[in-house]
Amino acid sequence: MKSTRLSLAAAIAVAIATTAVSVDTSARQQTGAAVAVDPDDIGGVVTGPKGPEAGVWVIAETTDLPTRFVRIVVTDDRGRYLVPDLPNAHYEVWVRGYGLTDSARVRATPGKTVNLTAVPAPDARAAAQYYPAGYWFSLINVPPPGEFPGTGPDGNGISPNLKSQAEYVRLIKSGGCLSCHALGTKATRELPPGLGHFNTTYDAWMRRIQSGQAGGNMRSTINLICAQ
Repeated sequence: MKSTRLSLAAAIAVAIATTAVSVDTSARQQTGAAVAVDPDDIGGVVTGPKGPEAGVWVIAETTDLPTRFVRIVVTDDRGRYLVPDLPNAHYEVWVRGYGLTDSARVRATPGKTVNLTAVPAPDARAAAQYYPAGYWFSLINVPPPGEFPGTGPDGNGISPNLKSQAEYVRLIKSGGCLSCHALGTKATRELPPGLGHFNTTYDAWMRRIQSGQAGGNMRSTINLICAQ
């Protein structure tokens, strides 16, 4: 009987120890494990309202050096980040990501552990302000191959001079728009209020693209690919 009681006590002790280890491991997984930071690194963990934030950008920026210096990394599945091999300077570090607004900028120097807090955007419009230009550029609806050659203003709106979808894409990219400026940036998707009021988006953008010195060229390009 005594042996049975001792065996039962031992089993309970093992169960308690196993539970404690399990809880500790679970807690560390939820909050993110520590990051090893070298003297020329800045690292830490990004957390949000629901725990570690995976796949968000952490930006470290300084103007202490002869030229503005920015280094950007992405957090891992446990919200950890490491900005490595930084020149000695004072940095501002913050979080940016889809569905977020930029977090408060935290001042830091290399060799420091800096844990950051992600800030959810209050609505979709606020979140969209931080989407990279490539996101907006990807929303361009390229006409299918069957739309070429174009049939002009009385047809599909695409110029008959565009014989194929490949020509269309080239015109938008290196053969036209992108040879001068990016697409999807704030300036190419918003209209300055100072331009006035317009009844249609067509009228508004025709006025907008003529504001610069290359306005005539841009209008010609737009008409080729279908201004409407």
